Amino acid sequence: MKNSGFIARRYLFSRKHISLISTLTFISITGITIGTALLIVVLSVFNGFFDVIKSFLLSYDPDIRIEASGMKTFAQNEQIMEQIESLPEVRIISPYVEGKALFALDGVQNEVVEVKGVQRDVFFQLVDIEESVTTGVFDISVRDRTPGIIVHEDLKNKLRLEVGDEIALLSAAGMKNALTQITVPQTYRFDVRGAYFLQQIAGGQKVFVDIEAAKRLFRARNEITGIDIKLHDNEDAEEVKEELTAMLGLDYEISTWYDLQKPLYDVMYLEKWGSFVVLILIVIVAVLNIIGSLTMIVIQKQRDIGILMSMGYSKKGIKTIFRKQGLYIGLIGCGIGGALGLLLSWAQMKFGMVKLSSAFIIDAYPVQISPIDVSIILAASLLLCVLASWYPAHRAAQVQPADAVRYE
Repeated sequence: MKNSGFIARRYLFSRKHISLISTLTFISITGITIGTALLIVVLSVFNGFFDVIKSFLLSYDPDIRIEASGMKTFAQNEQIMEQIESLPEVRIISPYVEGKALFALDGVQNEVVEVKGVQRDVFFQLVDIEESVTTGVFDISVRDRTPGIIVHEDLKNKLRLEVGDEIALLSAAGMKNALTQITVPQTYRFDVRGAYFLQQIAGGQKVFVDIEAAKRLFRARNEITGIDIKLHDNEDAEEVKEELTAMLGLDYEISTWYDLQKPLYDVMYLEKWGSFVVLILIVIVAVLNIIGSLTMIVIQKQRDIGILMSMGYSKKGIKTIFRKQGLYIGLIGCGIGGALGLLLSWAQMKFGMVKLSSAFIIDAYPVQISPIDVSIILAASLLLCVLASWYPAHRAAQVQPADAVRYE
């Protein structure tokens, strides 16, 4: 009936006196409020950390990387490059040659390093590394018949390198050639032109050389290790990956920014939704209080239920009254909790009230409010509240009008 909502509100929020039922109702609303607010804040913090880690990784990782499937290198095909550039989502493409080499310096212990050969101008558009140069300049061009090399600041300090030092690189291919042909291993000389410092969460420290010098070092000739792609919007990565897969076929392995660091991203998502499951228990405890309080209302209001049924209320109408009570509790709890959670998240995002250790890469807990997450939290909490009213509503509908009125 149309006045079922009015009756439901009267049962829940009677102003005559404070009873055990009203106290339990208040506790239920408080529990839902706290649980909802905590869920919004905690998931927003996890989203914030995800964005921070993603931004650091994408400062070096491309949006999409193309590599040979089952092989270390593949032929540098200009036709393929033109096809990739023709995609409207693609902003920059940067071929590279990568591999491990022995880093040798007179009088210093040798080090195995990861060498990456790049096209300087294109690489600068892909990775904002020029601002990360701490010593010298990012110059990998050939001077006096000697190409340049850029090393990581940690490697520079460890080996006590200075700008202008001459170092030698020896690749595994060069060692193999020396052993099979019984000759002296061929090394390639480079001038240290500068050092950089890039905050890397994953992956090893790299040294950078010109792509043509890297091809000679690794004996790649006209081959490259892969192609890094920067998109106008990294959120289009999956869609572009599908287009590239259809375009290039199975001979190439195509990875998005998520695929490149998949274990790390997967762990972060697992932690996020694991926290959701744990914190939703607060709401479930409050839901148990709803079941208890509504059941007590059914017991207390048996005479009223009997009178309503004798006046023409159907069992469905009685169930509606008690289901609306669960809905009202959920709406109030979710409304207050949602507003409180969003307010706290906004305050942390705006003012950084809760600080982190100075050893971390940011000074305060990061927050990123996701409308989808908020919608899931509010919908889940409200659904639990409505489900909690099912048993009391079913029990109320089983009341026999004659018996309820007779014994009252």
